[in-house]
Amino acid sequence: MKKYALMLGLILIGVGALLAQEATPEAVITTRISAPDAANVAIVEVASGFSRPLYLTHAGDGSGRLFVLEQTGKIILIQEGERVDTPFLDLSTIVSQFTGYSERGLLGLAFHPEYVENGLFYVNYTDRNGDTVVSEYEVSADDPNVADPSSERRLLFLEQPYPNHNGGHLAFGPDGYLYISVGDGGAADDPLLTGQDPSDWYGSLLRINVNAEEGYIVPEDNPYVNNPEFSPEVWNYGLRNAWRFSFDRATGDLYLADVGQNMWEEVNFQPADSVGGENYGWNSFEASQPFATSSAPEGMIYPIAEYSHQNGDCSVTGGYVYRGEAITDLQGVYLFSDYCTGRVWATYRDESETWQTNEFLNLNRQVSSFGEDESGELYILDYDGVVLKLEPAQ
Repeated sequence: MKKYALMLGLILIGVGALLAQEATPEAVITTRISAPDAANVAIVEVASGFSRPLYLTHAGDGSGRLFVLEQTGKIILIQEGERVDTPFLDLSTIVSQFTGYSERGLLGLAFHPEYVENGLFYVNYTDRNGDTVVSEYEVSADDPNVADPSSERRLLFLEQPYPNHNGGHLAFGPDGYLYISVGDGGAADDPLLTGQDPSDWYGSLLRINVNAEEGYIVPEDNPYVNNPEFSPEVWNYGLRNAWRFSFDRATGDLYLADVGQNMWEEVNFQPADSVGGENYGWNSFEASQPFATSSAPEGMIYPIAEYSHQNGDCSVTGGYVYRGEAITDLQGVYLFSDYCTGRVWATYRDESETWQTNEFLNLNRQVSSFGEDESGELYILDYDGVVLKLEPAQ
């Protein structure tokens, strides 16, 4: 794997940032006495003018830069609070193009845990045929604000039978492996019956090791690696279309928000010590409600939070557990939203380890994604082109 001579100052700053991330807080908040108070939070506009923004993240290099993913194919920088006109990467000539609403395009972005040293990052997109591609790219050797568009190395390819439910999110876990969300293949009702079938990638969360000269390596401890009837890349399954998952940076726990069919949206949970193989129920169940069958699959994991469509909600947007320092009252709280209404919920465990969910805010925006910066502060993306930040109320 190529090594890159990134600017010395950037490297030194980045190493310091990585060491800071590895430090374990003396007391990590995992339970709370009460729900957070929205009066302690202000929603502040950071930047605007984006084309269908779908995600925001950072490179973990100490630069403080934010990377905004545009569904139409570009990755745009926010640097020192300003939107940078020159894209970090422009894939608009190879990703799906569309008019109106679509679930295709440039959908996911993740930076290698050793990005400071190797300059590698990963994208998840649908190509001009609508099929899923997960590729590795490299930053330019002489400019940290521009990636090399000719450096693409394809890792995964998956034909998509329908134009929706492409999943699209990817993120590195605390174990250093890349996790990839794959939807059930599309249409309604899971017509291909992929949700309950871990022999294929559809309706699953995949887990791979990207540190390979060619392709990728399947981790030896993946749950089905020794079962020839199942796909070895599958980490867990029973998902309809997981739209944003995240790891709690303090505990390593995994939260998966799964978009429902017509009635229910859900958030699922996987503890950090899981060995994988969880079945979250689709299409036998939609959230905790029977869908295709009257009884749940054996061992099904029920969601920790769910909500119905009765108030105009339509599609869950997963978020993060807040681990920043600016808003003390949000510590240990997982925030998620609904795309149609912009309602934001706060989920946490009380002192009896019981999950509690309360409506927290109503933004009246199309919340396409949440984002997290290097210090754990949270952002919200409005599909209309605006990036917002959660800050302490004055």
